[in-house]
Amino acid sequence: MKKVISSKFPMFFLLIIIGLSSCQSPIKESSFKSIKGFSKEANLQLEEFLDKTKNETGRKIAVFDGDGTVLGQTPHYLADEAMYNYALEHPNQNPEVFQEMIKQSNVSLPYVQNRVKYIAGLSLQEYRNLGEKYFNKYYSNKIYEPMQSLISTLKQNDFEIWIITASPEGMYQQFLSKALGIPITHIVGIKSIIKDGIITDEIIKPVPQDHGKKWAIESFVQGIPLFVAGNSRGDKEMIEFSKGLKMIVNPDEHIAADQKESISDYAKRNKWLVVKINDVPAIDFPSVSSKKFNIRLNKTHEVKK
Repeated sequence: MKKVISSKFPMFFLLIIIGLSSCQSPIKESSFKSIKGFSKEANLQLEEFLDKTKNETGRKIAVFDGDGTVLGQTPHYLADEAMYNYALEHPNQNPEVFQEMIKQSNVSLPYVQNRVKYIAGLSLQEYRNLGEKYFNKYYSNKIYEPMQSLISTLKQNDFEIWIITASPEGMYQQFLSKALGIPITHIVGIKSIIKDGIITDEIIKPVPQDHGKKWAIESFVQGIPLFVAGNSRGDKEMIEFSKGLKMIVNPDEHIAADQKESISDYAKRNKWLVVKINDVPAIDFPSVSSKKFNIRLNKTHEVKK
């Protein structure tokens, strides 16, 4: 009898050890597949980043700019092309604001606020539908495939995805939410107070333009991101707010009058991840913005192979 009991004890303890081992949480492994359209060096940096953050505790936040970062912006921003098409069809829509706006730089703070003030009186749903209408009509093929793949990869690795844009929030929310598979409230842009479903001209601060993009992250996302991607000088402060990876898409090599170096050189000097993606306008693009209202053309980006 003693021999039988002693022979069973080792097996009994072995089963306990196996059971305890199976209950332990496995070590997380990052999920990464090389992103088509990014260089080998870019993919290596992204893989290293995901490996370093795989066991990060707390919120894992990734923030992207909109136009020019996840969505092509040539020859015009979607917000402008949609708005000027709408203006031709609705000449009595807030004409005083419209006349003021067409005299302003379309990258200035007063202009981006006036884009929202101009559509005051519309319902939020009407505005969301307007953005989706022109996305489907002219921009549905301009979501950058590499960035869409990157966003999918980040989601697979438990990241929250946010869009912080200087474009009108209501216009971009619906189509970007569907295209990127993220909550509609994770698209943050220029916003105004909405009363009974109707958009007003009362702008809500901070306005996500230049420094305001960083403040928008602090105010609306309410966390420090591990990853931030942008495409212009206007995204500089937001990108630098990242405590992890900093990415810039198609950075401008032009040195502005008030700057000592281009944003491209600044990004390289500070070891940001620089990626290049094609952004070439369609031959039959209507360009109502420039043809009817003399709004400047955005720069074309063609990646040399």
